[in-house]
Amino acid sequence: MVSVILDNMAEGLSADEIIKSYPSLHKNDIKAAIAYAAELLHERIVSLAV
Repeated sequence: MVSVILDNMAEGLSADEIIKSYPSLHKNDIKAAIAYAAELLHERIVSLAV
């Protein structure tokens, strides 16, 4: 469902419009999807022992 929310947002829909299309969602679900996507995109440096 995260990709559905982000796809809709990328198309310019507001949180209210997305919720209208998917009534089981709440504003906190939209915020959680954005937070999850942001977490996935954080760059991390992993030290490899050689």
